[in-house]
Amino acid sequence: MLSKRLWQLINLSRKLWVRTTLIALLGILAAVTAAVVDPVIPRGLADRIGEDAVMPILNVLASSMLAVTTFSLSVMVSAHHAASSQVTPRSHRLLLEDTTTQTVLATFLGAFVFALVSIILFRAGFHAGSAPVVVFLFTVLVVALVVLAILRWIDHLSRLGSMDETIAQVETRARATLRKHRAAPSLGARPLPGTASIPAGADPILAPRGGHVQFVDMAGLSARAAEAGAEIYLAATPGEFLVAGAPLAWLHPAGSAPAAAFQPAFEIDAVRSFDQDARFALVVLSEIASRALSPGLNDPGTAIDVIGRLERLLAECDPVNDEVRYPNLFAPTVNANDLVGDAFDAIARDGAGMIEVMRRLVKALNTLRTGGDAGLAHAAERMTARALAHAERALVLDDDKAGLKTLAGQRDQPRSGAAAPG
Repeated sequence: MLSKRLWQLINLSRKLWVRTTLIALLGILAAVTAAVVDPVIPRGLADRIGEDAVMPILNVLASSMLAVTTFSLSVMVSAHHAASSQVTPRSHRLLLEDTTTQTVLATFLGAFVFALVSIILFRAGFHAGSAPVVVFLFTVLVVALVVLAILRWIDHLSRLGSMDETIAQVETRARATLRKHRAAPSLGARPLPGTASIPAGADPILAPRGGHVQFVDMAGLSARAAEAGAEIYLAATPGEFLVAGAPLAWLHPAGSAPAAAFQPAFEIDAVRSFDQDARFALVVLSEIASRALSPGLNDPGTAIDVIGRLERLLAECDPVNDEVRYPNLFAPTVNANDLVGDAFDAIARDGAGMIEVMRRLVKALNTLRTGGDAGLAHAAERMTARALAHAERALVLDDDKAGLKTLAGQRDQPRSGAAAPG
């Protein structure tokens, strides 16, 4: 499992300003490198490549890259607003972490800052002697990065903010999170069947503020518990919402360590995160389908596409043994009913009056009902009954109702593999 420090570093790397800073630091690196390698640069090369050869390129970068960055930012903002209004507002946070967009914008802005810093250093007299040769080489590198970024940006703009691209990004993040969940349903701790299993008299570890639990540092929590000779029973897993003062976990035996010492292992924020929350990505995909089924959009095709993706996500994750990495920690597991409910409950309600959507939904549930995971099969059985109940109330034609019930009674042969057709 990721430690909290590593998780914070990963989140930091997703910030636009971090990548921009790295490219902008090339200006400082060029100045330092020039001072170091000045004695080994041939004098003839230094006479040929001087300030006059570098300054025009730097002036072009400084004058053009800021305009390109401003234009690209406006395009990105427009695309994100379109995705938020047509797909789901929750997709906006995922699009903000798009590595291609971040890298391109960081390259444009970083090239502007690099050129500006280099011009300032030239005018201040820091680049003397053979230094222009080094700056020239760094400038050529930056120009190459800019050209590659423009080519990537042209290709990426054709998909940025589109329905298909946004859904594909959500599916990719959901697949990664679900695989982690299936490998460690209780986050590497011992499964906690319910609150009744928590020893009486345990000390509560209270939430310092309200919000969603985004991340739990299981390794750090286990290390602190081992030092104290205690056991920790998690009351809140990633995705759950808590108010300030609600119990995050329980410490046993009571008084073995200050409860406040365990609070930093929990990251709490106003919004949910995809990293450890296996249910959140399913909820986002379900929201996309529900929005497509709204009267304003009336797009059952997108809902059918999302059902296929949800079917594939749930069916391709084979059950695995939950390896207990932290024996002094206990954590509740996300059950199959929650996963299937998050994926299909809203679609069954909002698409109940559309026979084409309900047929696709029942087929997807049939796939899960015949799968190798008994928990998912039972959850799909329950969801099939709910879907039929919604359809019974919403469908007009008796033939559609009868056909749907017949389809729900038909099951394919049990699958030998995990993947299901979309």
